[in-house]
Amino acid sequence: MSTSAVTERISQEIPARSVNKSCYQADQEVKLLHLQAEVDCLLQELQNLKMQRQSSTSAV
Repeated sequence: MSTSAVTERISQEIPARSVNKSCYQADQEVKLLHLQAEVDCLLQELQNLKMQRQSSTSAV
């Protein structure tokens, strides 16, 4: 996920979370959303590596 995609996701989620009366302060909320986006990116990378490994193993 690119930086612009992360920023877009954060800007979309903050208003939605504000409606739910977040228990976090705004700066903590932004940090949390950045961490969630980073986890999503890492999970996607892991899944991609897993698929690459499977395809290279099946090709042999």
